Amino acid sequence: MTRIGVVIPAYDAAESVGAVVRATLEVLPDVIVIDDGSGDATAERAREAGAEVHVLPVNRGKGTALGVAFDIFVARGFSGVVTLDADGQHLATEIHRLLALAPESDLVLGTRDHLFAEMSSLRRRSNALSSRAISWAAGQSLSDVQTGFRYYSRSLIERLGTMHGRFEAESAVVVRAVRAGLRVRTTPIRMGRADGRSTSHYRPVIDSARIAMAVTRARLGAVS
Repeated sequence: MTRIGVVIPAYDAAESVGAVVRATLEVLPDVIVIDDGSGDATAERAREAGAEVHVLPVNRGKGTALGVAFDIFVARGFSGVVTLDADGQHLATEIHRLLALAPESDLVLGTRDHLFAEMSSLRRRSNALSSRAISWAAGQSLSDVQTGFRYYSRSLIERLGTMHGRFEAESAVVVRAVRAGLRVRTTPIRMGRADGRSTSHYRPVIDSARIAMAVTRARLGAVS
């Protein structure tokens, strides 16, 4: 039987994570929140909403948080994992778009390029440039590589190994998946709001440099 889990990596998201969990549980029953060293009541709000919660004692980054949940779901025999952010940008009602492509995909990206006009000019340019650069590194044209709304198959997780690190992990896994011959697909999604700059923990200079290094390593075939 196909079993799909959901992971919501969360950092200082007490104000929004409960609503995200409740909406997600209406779509799929197995939801794990990884509290990545939050300093607020993120873990408590997620538990109250009905999620299984695992707390990292210190902030280790989104990639590591995802990797922890992936290992749990794989160990429990799940077929795949959906990822969405804790700030409410991603709509749980859009999960069906990812799952529609899951049977013929190893990685499905919920893309937002049709909504780029709603983003700030800086974020719009950043997303467009990074997607072009990462597409080149991967060898497959992908319109929105920075999206965190995704489906990962069990076979991809087992083949590429545990994710770790921060935001760069999501970019590197796309490059590694394409270059490993895995099936990467995209589907446009609706968003709660297109520009999540106000709730993002992304650090433009540091995290962009991390992404560039991780993508280069992935392009050269090293473990990222």
